Amino acid sequence: MFVDHGLLRLGEAEKVVALFRGAYNIPLMMVETAIKNSNNDVGGEVIEMSEMEFMVRGLGYIKSIDDIENIPVMVDKKSGTPVYVKDVADVTIGPLMRRGLAESNGEGEVVGGIIVMRYGQNALEVIDNVKKKLEVLKQGLPDDVTIDIAYDRSSLIERAIDTLTETLTEEMVVVALVIIAFLLHARR
Repeated sequence: MFVDHGLLRLGEAEKVVALFRGAYNIPLMMVETAIKNSNNDVGGEVIEMSEMEFMVRGLGYIKSIDDIENIPVMVDKKSGTPVYVKDVADVTIGPLMRRGLAESNGEGEVVGGIIVMRYGQNALEVIDNVKKKLEVLKQGLPDDVTIDIAYDRSSLIERAIDTLTETLTEEMVVVALVIIAFLLHARR
C-alpha cells in the first residue's frame, strides 16, 4: 500500500510504504482511512481581530514515520486497547512510484510528449505548425538528443482528403452525365 498524505514535500523521491500484515484481521481500507483521517489538511474561516483578518487552517499532523506508526486504526475489542498502524503494518521509506515512463521500441526510456489540439482547429495546420516548432527546438538540443515523432496523423488526414476528392470528382462526373442524358432525352 502506498501512502502519501502530506508527509513528504512535493518533489522528494521517496514515499511512505506500509506493508500490510493483517494480524488483527483489519481490512486494508480501514488502515488507509485511518491514515487519511489523521492527516486532514482543511481550510477554515477568517477571524477578524483589531481590524485585521487571520486565516484559520487545519494542517496535517504527519511529519515522520513515527507519526504514521502511531495512528490508531481501531480499538481491540478483547483488551480495549488501541490498535496502531505499527501493529498491523511495517512502515518504511520506499521509492516513489514512477509515472509517465515511456519506452521507445524496447530500446530504453525516452521523454514523451503529446500535442493536444484545441477544439475547432484545423488538424493539418496544427501538425504543420508543431513540426516547424520542433525544427526550431532541435537547433537548441545537444548533439546526442533527438526528437523523433512516434505518431503523425497528417498522412492519414491527407490520404482521407485525397480519397474524398477522388470520390467527389467521380460522383460529379456521373451526375453530370446523368443530367446530360436527361436533357438530351427531354429535347426529343
